Amino acid sequence: MSSTPARPAPRARRLPRRLSQLYAGLALYGASSAFLVRAGLGLDPWDVFHQGLAERLGWSIGTVSVAVGALVLLLWVPLRQRPGLGTVSNVFAVGLSMDATLAVLPDAHGPVPQAALLTAGIVLNGVATGLYISAAFGPGPRDGLMTGLHRRTGRSVRLVRTGIELTVLAAGFLLGGTAGVGTIAYALAIGPLSQLFLKLFALPEPVEPEPEPEPAPTQAQARPAEAEAVLPHVAAS
Repeated sequence: MSSTPARPAPRARRLPRRLSQLYAGLALYGASSAFLVRAGLGLDPWDVFHQGLAERLGWSIGTVSVAVGALVLLLWVPLRQRPGLGTVSNVFAVGLSMDATLAVLPDAHGPVPQAALLTAGIVLNGVATGLYISAAFGPGPRDGLMTGLHRRTGRSVRLVRTGIELTVLAAGFLLGGTAGVGTIAYALAIGPLSQLFLKLFALPEPVEPEPEPEPAPTQAQARPAEAEAVLPHVAAS
């Protein structure tokens, strides 16, 4: 009986990295949204939609964001998407990170600081999307809609993401949400950025350990076989 300790499964060995990617990505996503708010050049399409609903309902934009996230989960049913730890964490962690960043980040004044903050927010949002989706704990409600449509339609992530962003942007604008040049830049850039960083942060495929070679038979184990080979000759003599 072998006394070699059992090796942890490849997925279990990657758990610390996956958890780090998940929560780093969610924290950065919330921070990137705050960057767009402070840049003052227009919110990302989903937050334009959230803001428009918030003005109609009299709720805070954070409360609307959580409610919309829960409703988007209902759209997962026909797409056969399954929520995971990342899905649930997304609903709460992004909002908390956004509020915390807004508490310490001042408004940008002047075209150069505004443009710099806008660019940083868009790129950081793409990084965050790649991080937490690649962690494979399940995408957030809105990104799960993106990946579900990508699998069901066969269209690229870039095309699907851009289509969703433009749709919610139009709805948010009609509801009274604030849009601007930053909104357009985000809607056009986030698809290619998401596709890039999903590839960059993809976890490597686990390498299964090679099976250990069978030990050579001992002298005692080889004797029965040798005896069987001799017996016919003894019987025939």
